Amino acid sequence: MHYALIMAGGSGTRLWPMSRTALPKQLIPFINGKSLLQLAYDRLDGLVPAENRFICAGQHHADLICRTLGLPVEQFIGEPIGRDTLNAVGLSAAVIAQRDPDAVIAVFTADHVIQPVDQFQKIVEHGYRLVEQTPNTLVTFGITPTLAATSYGYLQLGQAIDESAHIVKQFREKPDSATAQEYFTAGANRYLWNSGMFVWRASTLLDCIHRYEPSNHLGLMKIGTAWSTPQRNTVLSEIFPSLKKISVDFAVMEPAGRDPQVRVAAVPMPLQWLDVGSWPMFAETCRHDAAGNALGTDRVLLLETRGSVVASNDPKHLITTIGCDDLIIIHTPDATLVCRKDCAESIKELHRQIGQQFGPEII
Repeated sequence: MHYALIMAGGSGTRLWPMSRTALPKQLIPFINGKSLLQLAYDRLDGLVPAENRFICAGQHHADLICRTLGLPVEQFIGEPIGRDTLNAVGLSAAVIAQRDPDAVIAVFTADHVIQPVDQFQKIVEHGYRLVEQTPNTLVTFGITPTLAATSYGYLQLGQAIDESAHIVKQFREKPDSATAQEYFTAGANRYLWNSGMFVWRASTLLDCIHRYEPSNHLGLMKIGTAWSTPQRNTVLSEIFPSLKKISVDFAVMEPAGRDPQVRVAAVPMPLQWLDVGSWPMFAETCRHDAAGNALGTDRVLLLETRGSVVASNDPKHLITTIGCDDLIIIHTPDATLVCRKDCAESIKELHRQIGQQFGPEII
């Protein structure tokens, strides 16, 4: 049976000050009044029945997420602490496999804007079919590069499987500028961006974890076995924080690409795809004025200002500028960010220093 898992445990530090520990980026209703998680959940309508959709996120967000989505608590998989994506998908696979040993799970993240939805669903269905036809297949979805980006990993494509899918010849790390340009120039028939979306059988993923990261597998299976028992919280709190922190790309997808027992396949996803992980990316979701300013709030007056990003979550607050070009200006009731657009990646370091100097309540 088809299942869907949305991973919604990110912290969103590069979207501070709007993204906070209590309300991280995936839960902020700042995309036309909806959150990124709501958009990800709605994209599954007609693809996966509601009773087969699961969310994996921090335990402390369980009430908010279940209330917002109308999600039964039984379909929320709470992490007591973030231990990277291997443990998020591994725990979820172990839990879902207890319910359905033959489960085929599509994995999505809660920070993407993807259009058009009908084409997205057709591509995911292709992924499901590949896994059903060949159970030892791990499918990843690749995004057509639109520039020589250094912030994404790349999939190097090998032999064709069908009219669009290919064997993944190699996973490539986030490259330097020259290498990224080389990949981009080679074209989408050779290199795709790694989207972080997958399809696999729960049993196949768990077998890979068992062979590549056996200590993690042991802990995850203990938690999965206890999940529907009164011992769940005790076992989860004892074991999960001790698991090796590692991404599913490093722990499973890369070694699987060298494993003759596993087939790693890439399905291209040539759609409008936006990874909303920073303020310049958020700007792509906003309306723009004639001067190229991205407006994330209605109460603005920008004079002689060009190419800036302006947003606020305080509907009564007015933001005004004169003579400001290429700035990020983000207002919240207790913190305001002003920085050059080309310094957006430094917000993550700013966030760290704010926590040290002003305490956790402001981050």
